Amino acid sequence: MLFMDADFYIQKQKSPQKEILIKLREIIKKNFKGSKEEIKMGVPWYAGRFYLVGLRDSVNMGFCVTGLKKEQMSLLNGDGKYMRHLKFKEVKDIDEEKVVKLMKIVLKIKNIPRC
Repeated sequence: MLFMDADFYIQKQKSPQKEILIKLREIIKKNFKGSKEEIKMGVPWYAGRFYLVGLRDSVNMGFCVTGLKKEQMSLLNGDGKYMRHLKFKEVKDIDEEKVVKLMKIVLKIKNIPRC
């Protein structure tokens, strides 16, 4: 199995996905210092609650939604029972305030049984 870390994962992405991933990672590190970063399922995960994935034409930032209220879940795309996401096609699509708000909401949930 190939050893991979978040730096390697991001650097192997094409543009604009690489730049979007770099910006989202900067937001995470700036606002949640010491948040555990690990590779799970082949992509970078943070605090075991959210992930970043480069796709063919976009980047998704996925959030564990277990324990969130319906109105909180409605801020995200998708209809997954455990995970939902934000989709970014360009760096300018990133609303840092919204991303940070969602990360704070997800991190406040205690004892998440499944993510």
